[in-house]
Amino acid sequence: MKLNCWKVAALSCAATLFGSLPLHAESGTKAWLRYVPVRLAAPLPQRMVVLDKADTVRSAAFELRRGLLSMTGTAPVSVPVSGQGLDAQPEFVLGTVTEVRKALSGWRAPVGLKLDGYALETFRNHGQTDWIIAGRTPRGVLYGTFALLEKLGEHPELTQIQIASSPSAPIRWADQWDNLNGSIERGYGGRSIFFNDGHVRANLARVGQYARLLASVGLNGVDVNNVNASPQMLSPETIAGLGRIADVMRPWGVRVAISVDLRSPETLGGMKTFNPKDPQVIAWWRQKVNALYRAIPDFAGFTVKADSEGQAGPSQYGLTPAAAANMLAGLLRPHGGVVMYRAFVYNNHLDWNDKKADRARAAYDIFHPLDGKFAPNVVIQIKNGPIDFQVREPASPLYAGLHHTNEAMELEVTQEYMGQARQTVYLVPMWKTTLDFNMHEENRDTPVKSIVEGKAFHRPLGGYAAVVNVGLDADWLRNPLSMANLWGYGQLAWNPDQSAEEIASNWARLTFGDDPRIVSAVDSILLPSWHVYEDYTGPLGLETLTDITGAHYGPDPQSAERNGWGMWFRATHTGVGMDRTTATGTGFIGQYPPKVAAMYESLKTCPDDLLLFLHHVPYTYRLHDGKTVIQYIYDSHYAGAIAAQKFVDEWKTLQGLIDSERYEQVLGIQRYQAAYAIVWRDGITRYFYKMSGIADDKGRVGHYPGRVTGAQMQLNGYSPVKVTPWEDASDGEAEVCRDHAQCTASTVLEHPVGVYNIGVQYFDLPQGASTFDLLLNGKALAHWTADRHLPGYKIGGDTSIRYLVRRVSLKPGDKLTLVGHPEGGEPAPFDYLVVYLSADQSKLHN
Repeated sequence: MKLNCWKVAALSCAATLFGSLPLHAESGTKAWLRYVPVRLAAPLPQRMVVLDKADTVRSAAFELRRGLLSMTGTAPVSVPVSGQGLDAQPEFVLGTVTEVRKALSGWRAPVGLKLDGYALETFRNHGQTDWIIAGRTPRGVLYGTFALLEKLGEHPELTQIQIASSPSAPIRWADQWDNLNGSIERGYGGRSIFFNDGHVRANLARVGQYARLLASVGLNGVDVNNVNASPQMLSPETIAGLGRIADVMRPWGVRVAISVDLRSPETLGGMKTFNPKDPQVIAWWRQKVNALYRAIPDFAGFTVKADSEGQAGPSQYGLTPAAAANMLAGLLRPHGGVVMYRAFVYNNHLDWNDKKADRARAAYDIFHPLDGKFAPNVVIQIKNGPIDFQVREPASPLYAGLHHTNEAMELEVTQEYMGQARQTVYLVPMWKTTLDFNMHEENRDTPVKSIVEGKAFHRPLGGYAAVVNVGLDADWLRNPLSMANLWGYGQLAWNPDQSAEEIASNWARLTFGDDPRIVSAVDSILLPSWHVYEDYTGPLGLETLTDITGAHYGPDPQSAERNGWGMWFRATHTGVGMDRTTATGTGFIGQYPPKVAAMYESLKTCPDDLLLFLHHVPYTYRLHDGKTVIQYIYDSHYAGAIAAQKFVDEWKTLQGLIDSERYEQVLGIQRYQAAYAIVWRDGITRYFYKMSGIADDKGRVGHYPGRVTGAQMQLNGYSPVKVTPWEDASDGEAEVCRDHAQCTASTVLEHPVGVYNIGVQYFDLPQGASTFDLLLNGKALAHWTADRHLPGYKIGGDTSIRYLVRRVSLKPGDKLTLVGHPEGGEPAPFDYLVVYLSADQSKLHN
């Protein structure tokens, strides 16, 4: 978490790491809590006084000993407080502000320390230096302890410290979309750490590790289950299991919440209604709330998804969200619980032919008229944008539309539309774009962060909830670099004024090491990665252009059009973009405060990066830099694919500087991303070329030197099949091997003598594990199995993948043969071969 310093006195950087430490394999489980050895400039106290008996303070003392033992080789010994106060020896002093002030009569707490805030200070006592970790609450002591260990790891030269820090908002939650069967909706890091086979897991050790990670970045709550909630979450067995989860998380200051299905009185309780106004329904919910608080005395509350994507809600009875939210809030309020009511309410059966229909309007249209009608412990949970976690959206206008209602921002750490952790996308810059956006409500500065914190409109509650979805995989989220997003979310929830650059650099140091070469290389990948992903997926506000009706992964722009989901970009043969203006469009822009609305309404002032989200324009419309829309789409996709390859090159500079296990894992991810960016690039540019009929000025789209498609090869057993969508394969077709034990595809090369890379673009389906052999003049070059477990289930963009054979000596007349061996229901499908000089990175557009 960000350390808001009064001052930090330090020696010059005379302290260094212990020589050259050997690298050892790391799984990623420790994340940023590695506590690598450091050589401190001055000795730390060898004694520790713990002034509070709260579980979180005990955890703080445990963490301090654990961290210092790992970092310095020694840990402070816990000693009791004598009757005369603290001894005349250097000591760590852990306790609440009140307790520390009582034990050290001369110490003064910093002014303005908020709930959960902490103070770190070196204090002279009896001629010795004590190190104080004081919290505004016991939980604050824990946060302060993590902050001190982080500071010592980053600056081992410290001899004095004086720091005060408070969280920006009271609600700082992680959401888990875990199901009772152990699966995780939009989870990519393994199965649920909480549930399996319909029950809470017997072994909850992983839950304790997760709670510790959350606490280390200042997060104080976790909703443990899917917002598409099972009614069984409220069964007696599950409630008892939730009590066990809460017992494990409580010592780390993390309160447990659950998502609930408003229909539970019917589906679980056997009632004939779930009307929130019905007295029997209210009594049923009261019984469940009381049972939850008996099992979990500090239960945090409910998250509600209702009237959305099939989840039942109060509209069934002609009632508003306020009716359901306030009913639950009234039952939770005596216990200190809250209702997080999601503003993600919309009609997913919109009429494509209605030019005024607009999903983006829904949250504001539904919730703005209800402002001031929600109970004081209801928080409206609003996604960062008005659609659904797309690669770029404007800030939701609803943030400025609720002056008398508590608000929280909903984000996704899990990369649902952002590469699903198979691709590296650092999301903090995207979140900062929304947090820092000035709504100019009431003609004053009202950045979104000030609204959700409760400051702008003087609300008592507010904050953040992020869908995290860690799993049982050792590295939590599948991709070690994806953990920068969990770290970054915690940092921003604590202090949203931090920069994306500062957050990334600190994470890199703690996760991989403080060698400047490591930090520089990791920063060079993380910081541009959101813009790179945007470039090769959906630029100019087009949204992500992925398969919205399927896995939300690969390129499939057609899936967003001509259906009821409302994620339209309305591409025609003459133009593209959603007209959301007040003059001629859906009127969405009019939901913003006047100054913002005026900026978005005019093409002269509308930012190019949101142009097609807000306006429909001809393909030949010129952006502010003079480039046409269609040429920008072409250029950005090619630039994004080239930039993705540069991530591979950056990461390769770290060989030997970090442990081999994580090095190889990330190298594999970055190589996959570099190749998959080409799949995206080709699919989207081909789509818009066919739609617009306008050629690429640079002659790239539709021309791929070095490629040999299946249709151009000599086939034995292979036969073509149509691919949907057509743009995800060469000429809209792939080659499959059916009714044969093996099939072959051959081509004779005419390349000059040289050293080449050879890529095989194939499809990896979950129905089997085909094997492939690549032969050069009849001799084996490579053998591999198609078993990457990609998200799709059919031949197409989701499952397209490249196998690359590097540095092969070739000459004219050489014969390449691909041999496919089907397995299970997978027919060894492939698209094309590509051959390019291994030293010529410019050929990556092939």
